[in-house]
Amino acid sequence: MRLLVGDIFTNAARTVPDRMALAIGDRSWTFGELDLISDQVAHRLLEKGVGVGDHVSLRADLSLATVALFAATAKIGAVFVPIDPALSDVEVSRLHATFDAALSLDTHGAAHLVEHAIELGPVDPIDDSELHEGLTQVMFFTSGSTGEPKGIALGQRVLSLRSHPGAQPEDRGSAVCPFPLFHVAGWATTLQQWQARAAVIYPETFRADAICRVVAAYRAERIYCIPAIWRRILDHVAEARAVGGPLPDLSSIRFADTGTSATPLSLIEAIQELVPQARVRVFYGSTEGGAVTCLQGEALTERVGSCGLPMQGIRLRTGGDGELQLQGPCVLEPVTADDPQFTADGWFRTGDLAEIDDQGYVYIVGRAKEVIRSGGHSVSPVEVEAVLATVPGIRDVAVIGLPDPDWGEIICAVVVGAPGSRTPGLEFVRRCCSDRLATFKHPRRLVVVDEIPRTASTQQVRRRLLAAQIGDAPVSSSASSAPQSPDRVPAG
Repeated sequence: MRLLVGDIFTNAARTVPDRMALAIGDRSWTFGELDLISDQVAHRLLEKGVGVGDHVSLRADLSLATVALFAATAKIGAVFVPIDPALSDVEVSRLHATFDAALSLDTHGAAHLVEHAIELGPVDPIDDSELHEGLTQVMFFTSGSTGEPKGIALGQRVLSLRSHPGAQPEDRGSAVCPFPLFHVAGWATTLQQWQARAAVIYPETFRADAICRVVAAYRAERIYCIPAIWRRILDHVAEARAVGGPLPDLSSIRFADTGTSATPLSLIEAIQELVPQARVRVFYGSTEGGAVTCLQGEALTERVGSCGLPMQGIRLRTGGDGELQLQGPCVLEPVTADDPQFTADGWFRTGDLAEIDDQGYVYIVGRAKEVIRSGGHSVSPVEVEAVLATVPGIRDVAVIGLPDPDWGEIICAVVVGAPGSRTPGLEFVRRCCSDRLATFKHPRRLVVVDEIPRTASTQQVRRRLLAAQIGDAPVSSSASSAPQSPDRVPAG
C-alpha cells in the first residue's frame, strides 16, 4: 500500500470530481478542480527547477493559492514550508537560515504563480512513480526551548495515516476549519475531510461572526476551535441574545471539538449548552505526535482535568521524571539515531509532565521543557528574553507563562528596572518588540521586581518560582486590558 498525500485528493477527484473540496469566502473548488489546479501549479514548480526533496517556503495566508501550493508540492515530492505571515522579517530570516529554500514566496508571489499556472489550461498528470512515503511533505516551525527555530518535518506516510482514521465511506458533511494554514491543525482538518471526500470550509477571518456565518451557510457538521475561539463564539451569541437580534444558526453541528490548551469544565458545559445536539470532544496533541488523546462522553464531567484516553495506535508511558512519552504510526520519525527528541529505546518525548490513572486517562500536570503554549502557539521564553533585554530601562528580565482560561497561558515579562531610568510600561515594551517578534510572542503582562533570583538551579526552576510568586495576582488575558503601568512585586 502506497501512502502519499497527493493520492488523497487525486483519488477523490476520480470518484467525486464535482463534489466541493474547499471554500474560502465566496470562492470554492471541487475535487476535480483541486486536482487539475495542483497539477498546473506542480508543472510551474518543475519549470522553476523545484524537484523531489526541495523546499518551497511560503508566507502562508488563508488563500486558495496556499492550498494549491500545498497540493502541488505533495504531487512532486517537494517539501512545503508554511510560515506565519505575521512573523517579522528578522524572524523569517532566522527560519530560512535553518534550511535551503529552492523557492521562497510571499503571499503576492504565490497568488501570481498560481494565477499564471491556471492559464496553462489542461496539462498532463504529474508522474509520481518515483515518489515514496518516506519523503518529507511539510515542515512546520515552532519555537524550540533554546529560542532557536525548530523545524518539524512530517512525512508523506505520517500525514496520510493521521488523516486516515477520519475517513469514512459516506459523506461526513463539511467541516469548518478556523485555523491558519501555517498550523498543523489546519492541514490535519483539511486532509481528514479530503480522505472522506468531504469539504473543508475556511472562514475568511477568525472573528466569531464570520465563523458562525460559514457554519450556517454550508450547514457544517464539524468544527474544531481552540478554547479562545469558542469563547468568542459564546460571547457573540450572548451579545446577539442580549439585544434581541437574530441568533446564529449552529443547528447543523454534530461534532464540536476543542483542544490545544487547557479546557475548563465551565467552557465544556457552555459548548454543550450552545450546541446540545453535538458531540463535544477535547483533544490533546502536538505537531510531532498528531492527535494523542481524546476526552469525550461522560468522561468530560467525570474526569475533570484529564485530556482523555490514547487515540487508536498511540502508546503512552511516563519516564522516570514524569515526562509523557509516546509511540505510534502517526508520530514523526527520529531525524538521526541519537535524536534528542527521542529516548534511547525510541519513544518520543513530549516535554509535558503527566500522570496516567489506572483506567488509562491522561492528566497533564506540568511542563518538562521551557516552552510557553499560548493559543495554539509554542513560544520560547529565551527568544522573548533576548529581545526584551535590549529594551531601554530594563536591566534584567525573565519571561514566564501564566495560566489563562482563554489562551492556556499568557506571556508575562518579569523585569528589573535599570538604575536611574524609568521602568518602561507594557505598551512601550510591546512596541519595542514589533519589528523583531510576532504579535503572539509579545508580553501580555509586565511585572516589576527588585531582583530576579540567580541561583545554581536551572532557569526552568527559576521561572517556576517566579510564576508561583506572582501567580495569585490578577492576570490580564489580552494586551488591551493589561495594565498600562507595570505591576510591582517585591522580590522573594
